[in-house]
Amino acid sequence: MKTFNIAALAGDGIGPEVMAEAIKVLRATEKKFGFKLAITEAPVGWAGIDAAGKALPDATLALCKQSDAILFGSVGLPDRDPTIPKEERPERAALLRIRKEFGLFANLRPVTLPKALAHACPLAKERQGNGIDILVVRELTGGMYFGQPKKTETLADGQQRTIDTMVYTTSEIERIARVAFKSAQLRRKKLTSIDKANVLENGILWRETVTRIAREFPDVALDHMFVDNGAMQLMLKPTQFDVMLCENMFGDILSDEAAALGGSLGMLPSASLGATTGGTTFGFYEPAGGTAPDIAGKNLANPIAQILSSALMLRHSFGLNDAAAAIEAAVAKAIDAGNRTGDIFSPVEAGAKRVGTREMGDAIAAGI
Repeated sequence: MKTFNIAALAGDGIGPEVMAEAIKVLRATEKKFGFKLAITEAPVGWAGIDAAGKALPDATLALCKQSDAILFGSVGLPDRDPTIPKEERPERAALLRIRKEFGLFANLRPVTLPKALAHACPLAKERQGNGIDILVVRELTGGMYFGQPKKTETLADGQQRTIDTMVYTTSEIERIARVAFKSAQLRRKKLTSIDKANVLENGILWRETVTRIAREFPDVALDHMFVDNGAMQLMLKPTQFDVMLCENMFGDILSDEAAALGGSLGMLPSASLGATTGGTTFGFYEPAGGTAPDIAGKNLANPIAQILSSALMLRHSFGLNDAAAAIEAAVAKAIDAGNRTGDIFSPVEAGAKRVGTREMGDAIAAGI
């Protein structure tokens, strides 16, 4: 029986609660499908600072390097973040460092709207069509978040000036474009590339490179869209999109916007993938939402995004497609049965029952 080693980094806020439910569901899946998961938990974020003095403790990083995949919760506490230098805050010192350390250049964010949750979507039902099913493919290690120079400086007249640099190379664009085209081949064979080629030099290179890579995938229809129009079209006609290919910052913004179409950030999983070597892909799997400290510890958080992130882990890093599909089917079953955490609950929905974090996890585990 093959054993897969997982570093489970719950982090801050609601992270520990939703991580516990994901592990519960993984254990049910492990039992049914006959594989072995060695899950080791470790602190990160403010939990890491409190335990070891920094957001990504040395022991936590060492564990990640010894593991086959990382299952991540969320980091950052707005009330505490201003108390330490910005370079030491969890988002930079832990999250961005892990992405760079492991070369996690491809972020996949699937956005789906189950028919049972049509009421939770902010769009009118006629704009939802027969259902929303979008995959946002985001480049994750380039662009403005990592480009240098990045600094704040004081000018001679006393003003402060900040500099962020948006940098991309041809090879960075090529590799993320291939991930997006391959993903589109497995879906509805349509790819929309997002850029700002009318203003940014980056956008021009992005569009030219994606257009060239498209020749390798003649079965996929490619179109280009400026990011501002893309944001508008997500609200006007989201059903036109299959795969959306975005650079780092545009993908960050548009994937969160798209998440609202799925009813809640609590429904949106993600996978951050590195290069595939020897048939194995190292990945980092996390829900798209944040730490939500206002509801932490109250059994109110929606664990579905964390649970679906674990399904992505089984599929992309371990090749356990049947087990991943079983988790996704169990989530659908729990929703169809009327289980609703507060973020997706509506008192006017017939048959819906408001449940807590643990109860939702129980329902999904039972569905396995």
